[in-house]
Amino acid sequence: MTLLILGLLLWTLAHFFRRLAPQARSRLGNAGKGAVAGAIVLALLLMIFGYRWAEFIPVWTPPAFLVHVNNLLMVVALWVYGSSAAKGAKAWPAYKTRHPQLLGFKIWAFAHLLVNGDLASIVLFGGLLAWAVAEVIVINRTEPDWTPPQPAGARTYVRLAIITVVLLVLITSVHYALGVSPFA
Repeated sequence: MTLLILGLLLWTLAHFFRRLAPQARSRLGNAGKGAVAGAIVLALLLMIFGYRWAEFIPVWTPPAFLVHVNNLLMVVALWVYGSSAAKGAKAWPAYKTRHPQLLGFKIWAFAHLLVNGDLASIVLFGGLLAWAVAEVIVINRTEPDWTPPQPAGARTYVRLAIITVVLLVLITSVHYALGVSPFA
């Protein structure tokens, strides 16, 4: 559990570094991008291994139907996250919400909280959800102005639908490779 918590802390600090210490970040220049990226990769590794190695401590037993809710929310999360990927005009909801990637991330974390009732899962997904909420608050306070982008055309939606399905297949494959069935 210690590695998991260290990973969450490093993830949070690396993401907040630019906004919490802008002078220190600017002094690092381009090398700072590599340092932050390295810290995020290290944080991911700490979270992954910390989660996998954590003792299973049950806190609650999620009802079986929540697996279906989780799967639906995962499709929504992938769509919302990817809605901002196109250059220029954006797909819904990226032209309506300022932080579609963080919103997609929050949906992903919440969905995983619904189906995982052990302590390590609650720490991991709850911690990442708290980080994403705090990130939105900090960005909105430090950069209050936002101009919504133009809505995208049909081709962007078709591309986004295909990418969402491909990512869903990849994520499902990774879950199966790790011995976890997302469709239990």
